[in-house]
Amino acid sequence: MFNNIIFLTMKWPRQFITREDGTDVEAQAPLIISASRSTDISAFYSDWFFNRLKIGYSAWINPFTKEKNYIAYNKCKFIVFWSKNPRPLLPYLHILKEHNIKCYVQYTLDDYEQEKLEKVPSLISRIEIFKLLVEQLGKGAVIWRFDPMILTDDISVDDLLQKVQNIGDQLKDFTEKLVFSYADIAMYRKVKHNLEVSGIPYHEWEIEQMEEFADKLSTMNRERGWDYQLATCGEKIDIAKYGISHNRCVDGDLITRLAWDDKELMHFMKVKIEDVPAPSLFGDSELPKGAILLPNNHYFISTHKKDPGQRQFCECMASKDIGEYNTCPHLCEYCYANATKELALQNWKRHQENKLSETITGK
Repeated sequence: MFNNIIFLTMKWPRQFITREDGTDVEAQAPLIISASRSTDISAFYSDWFFNRLKIGYSAWINPFTKEKNYIAYNKCKFIVFWSKNPRPLLPYLHILKEHNIKCYVQYTLDDYEQEKLEKVPSLISRIEIFKLLVEQLGKGAVIWRFDPMILTDDISVDDLLQKVQNIGDQLKDFTEKLVFSYADIAMYRKVKHNLEVSGIPYHEWEIEQMEEFADKLSTMNRERGWDYQLATCGEKIDIAKYGISHNRCVDGDLITRLAWDDKELMHFMKVKIEDVPAPSLFGDSELPKGAILLPNNHYFISTHKKDPGQRQFCECMASKDIGEYNTCPHLCEYCYANATKELALQNWKRHQENKLSETITGK
């Protein structure tokens, strides 16, 4: 689910805030927040996050400098949530509306139940949650991720395709997009180590297998009438010939589609909302090339810009991630965000003992 984070990215507006203990500190004040690539805030920390949103700020520990950094929420206009189990998020969505904050959810909905590669609710339950989210947020605001696609002695390319087909059939008409990645285990030493310690007989993907999977997935998407946009997350391989693009997980165009009427956010993103021209004599409105239609006879031209602080093949725009590593109790066998399961559980226990802390870890 989680992608590698580069923390030294965009310099957001800064302001002084007063902490709960009365001291004043400088904080970043981002307009777009990622919650979170490094842990599942929706599943485990929704109560913490919405309490911090009410208070007006939170803090996180920089994993490199070990310094405490502060994030103010008064300028926040949009949140991208990442989750394997966003059920705890559902009761809080009305609060975002009250704060005039829009959002979408990157929902990692895969199927490794039989192989026990992660600790998540049943697949049936997670599909139900997906549909409940769509009821509240809309079809375009809940994105299906099957991430990562992992090969083992017990999971072949065809096995993965069968898992995708099962979920894809149930999500038809509930989402616009399927995002996936090929598990690149050798790239992350701690992932490789943890899989080996757990005795998971993993296989690295070969180029030929990636091509085969892409070809069959594209055919499945067409023949089963899903009509999903297919995209890979952070992958070097170019499989555009199969109709599969490089994804923008923090996507400026999707943010615009969902929050186009927020003038401050559009100004920040340098998006100009235009009126659809009046129909010509032939009854058609002539739109510029690349125009993306919006409600109420509006359109915009994409100005999406990649965050230069992210990985080479990541197409995300700038956002401020508020999560921390080593805090996710899903305990996925392939997770790179936890150095060890023991450390993640220690931090989870500390959080439960101090749920109102400035940080997720209770420090």
